[in-house]
Amino acid sequence: MAASDHSDGFYDGIARVSSFAELTDPASYAPLPGDWVLGTADIVGSTRAIADGKYKMVNMVGAAVISAQINAAGGRAFPFVFGGDGAGFATPPSWSEGAAQALAAVQCWAAEEFGLQLRTAQVPVQAVRDAGLDVAVARFQASEGVDYAMFGGGGMSWAEARMKEGRFALPAAPAGTKPDLTGLSCRWSNMTARNGAILSVVIEPVADAPGADFARLADRVIALARRLNRDGHPLAESGAQITFPSRRVIDLEAHATHGERPMGRRKLRLWYETVLAWFFLRTGIPVGGFDPGHYKRMVGRNADFRKFDDGLKMTLDSDPETARQIREVLEAARREGIIRYGLHEQAEAMMTCIVPSMYRDDHVHFIDGASGGYASAAARMRAD
Repeated sequence: MAASDHSDGFYDGIARVSSFAELTDPASYAPLPGDWVLGTADIVGSTRAIADGKYKMVNMVGAAVISAQINAAGGRAFPFVFGGDGAGFATPPSWSEGAAQALAAVQCWAAEEFGLQLRTAQVPVQAVRDAGLDVAVARFQASEGVDYAMFGGGGMSWAEARMKEGRFALPAAPAGTKPDLTGLSCRWSNMTARNGAILSVVIEPVADAPGADFARLADRVIALARRLNRDGHPLAESGAQITFPSRRVIDLEAHATHGERPMGRRKLRLWYETVLAWFFLRTGIPVGGFDPGHYKRMVGRNADFRKFDDGLKMTLDSDPETARQIREVLEAARREGIIRYGLHEQAEAMMTCIVPSMYRDDHVHFIDGASGGYASAAARMRAD
C-alpha cells in the first residue's frame, strides 16, 4: 500500500470505543499521520452575539462548518468536533484543498447571510509536532449509526490559538460563494432542564500538567455525571419533546440553506416540510418507511452532549447537588494547578442537526446550552 493510501485510510482503521469513560485513557487515541491537515474556525465577537440573543445563530454557523465538510467529503469519514461558536476537523492531504474551499465558503456565507465574522485556518499536523505538541484522535460509538471523534494531545487547541493570531489563515472566497449545507437543520425546540439546570462544562489541562492527573480528574467528573439520569443527557430516552418551531427558527434555517433559491420559496418549502414532520413526529404514525418513534429515539442516542476536545466538554441536565460537587472537584483541581475550567448554567439546551436522510440512522445532533453554552463557559475560564 502506498503511503498516501495508508494516510487516507487512517481514520477508517481506528477502532470505535463504546464506553465514554474509556476515553480518559490515552491508549484509546491514535496520533494523526504527519501529512494530515487540521481545519479550525470560530466566530469573532461571539460573546457580543450571545448577549444580543443570537446564540442559536452562532450555533448554526458553527455546525455549518462541519456540514460543509461532510458534504465536501462525499461520504468519507473524517474526525470533527463541534465547539458551539466554532468547530475543528482534520483531513488527509488528498482532499485538503477541497476542505479549504468548503471552509472558505462558510466564511463568506456567514458574513453575507448573518453579518458574522468567521475566522478560519488550515494548520499542518507537522507544524503542531514541530511546536512540541501532538494531535491524537479516538472514535466514540455514540449509537449503532453514529460515532464522534475525540481529540487529545493539545494540537487542536494550539491550532486554534495560532488561528486567532492570524497565522495559517485561508484566502477569502469570492463574494457570493455559498457552501453546500445539505442536511443542516435547527428546527428542534429547546429542551428545558428536567433536573434543575443545563450545566455547560469546559475543562482544559494546564500546560505541563501530568496527563495522568488530568485523566483522574476527568474520571471523577464523568463519575459524578453518571449519577444523573441518563448520565446527564439533556434529552429523554424517548427523544426531544415535539413542539412546533417558531417563525424565528424557520427564518434562521431558511437563511442558512436557501442557497441560490429565493428566500421566500425556501421558507415556504421549510414550512411545508415542518408541518408534515411535526404531524408525524407528534402522532407517531409511520409513513413511507419512516418510523417517527425510532427516529426520535435515535436523535437522543446520536446526540453529542459530551466530548474530549483537548480537554473535557459536557452539556449536562444537572440537579443542584451534582453541579455543586462538580464545581468543588474542579476548583480543587484548579488550585492544584492541574486544570482551567468554566461553568455556565442556563434553563434550556438546544440542538443543531445534520440529517442526510430521515430514513437512515447516521444523522448527527450537536447539543449545547441555549443561553451561551460552551462559549460562555469558555469565556469564564479565560476570565479566571
